[in-house]
Amino acid sequence: MSSQVVIALDFSSKDEVMNFVKKFQKSLYVKVGMELFYKEGPAIIKELKELGHQIFLDLKLHDIPNTVKHAMKNIASLEVDMVNVHAAGGTKMMKAALEGLEEGTPAGKKRPLLIAVTQLTSTSEEQVIHEQGISSLQDSIKLYASITEESGLDGVVCSPLDVELVQAAVEGENFLTVTPGIRLAENSVDDQVRVTTPAKARQFGSSYIVVGRSITKSENPVEAYEEVIAQWEGVTI
Repeated sequence: MSSQVVIALDFSSKDEVMNFVKKFQKSLYVKVGMELFYKEGPAIIKELKELGHQIFLDLKLHDIPNTVKHAMKNIASLEVDMVNVHAAGGTKMMKAALEGLEEGTPAGKKRPLLIAVTQLTSTSEEQVIHEQGISSLQDSIKLYASITEESGLDGVVCSPLDVELVQAAVEGENFLTVTPGIRLAENSVDDQVRVTTPAKARQFGSSYIVVGRSITKSENPVEAYEEVIAQWEGVTI
């Protein structure tokens, strides 16, 4: 079950990352986002893979279909385990992303999971209505989940609070919901709006949870990680 708990590496440099991961005597599933990737480039992916970690490369691609296709073809060569796009890019873009991944995946290797962002966990109902011109947050999430499935992708990124909404909007039973916005109860929600705990996310039906500051900013990251896993698995420690 621990492989379904993804640690967001909220660091700005390779040194910080390596100092963090070396605290753990096990393989991790980690998320490398824009800040880290744009600073360190593909080299950070290679080093983490050599250490045996699984990687969710969180770049949220959103561009014209041809550009996204070729970007994904290059990303596939990094042999990461999960990548994403913005569902707002539309079905043509998402299908192109999938084509790029399939073309770029080395022979004999498994294609990275491809998921699409519905709405960011920092996005509120008010923002969706007044800044995006969409009737409601729920309508947006249902539509984006539906067209993501239609495009052949493996699942979506969504708030854990939206998992049931996504599941009702899609037909496939194996459609993934990857949910950031996870905090231990005692931690601050920071800049996110729609958040919950690991235990609640499991109850809602999340496939994967992404946990950042509750682990990375903890005085004892290993202990915090084990607490997250315990809550996710419903174990009392």
